[in-house]
Amino acid sequence: MAKQPDTVRDNPMGELANRLNERFKPLEVSYDQYFVYLKVEPQALVSVMQSLYEDWGMNYLGNLDAVDYGEEFEVVYHLYGIPAHNKKIAVKVRVPRHTPSVPSLTSIYPTADWQEREAYDLMGIQFAGHPNLVRVLLPDGFTGHPLRKDFGKGA
Repeated sequence: MAKQPDTVRDNPMGELANRLNERFKPLEVSYDQYFVYLKVEPQALVSVMQSLYEDWGMNYLGNLDAVDYGEEFEVVYHLYGIPAHNKKIAVKVRVPRHTPSVPSLTSIYPTADWQEREAYDLMGIQFAGHPNLVRVLLPDGFTGHPLRKDFGKGA
């Protein structure tokens, strides 16, 4: 059984985490053997993502997740360098429940289009600047956002 890397020096993701921390000064940076995780402010999201795309070779947004933490929502972007890079970065941004809005990334990552629409439809997160932010799964006229923890509880 292979020894798991236990220091930043032994782990390529740790080295990448250090470089990203120096470059972006995120709110948090962490890593495991698979991903580097950056937590950034909503106002820094576009510039960070643009740099990751242009300067770091993170040219594919594989998926966008939205998580309900009660008073906040977290949007998580999983980025990959395709085809040759062995880098995987997850960028996280938290927004308040009462004003859940982040900038759209459709101008950088075309795959964000439908994923942002799904997060809007199911969680109610607004993606400012999205070219067509309308429901994609639920019927027109549907009230509410069914993946919110308070859905169906009169909220």
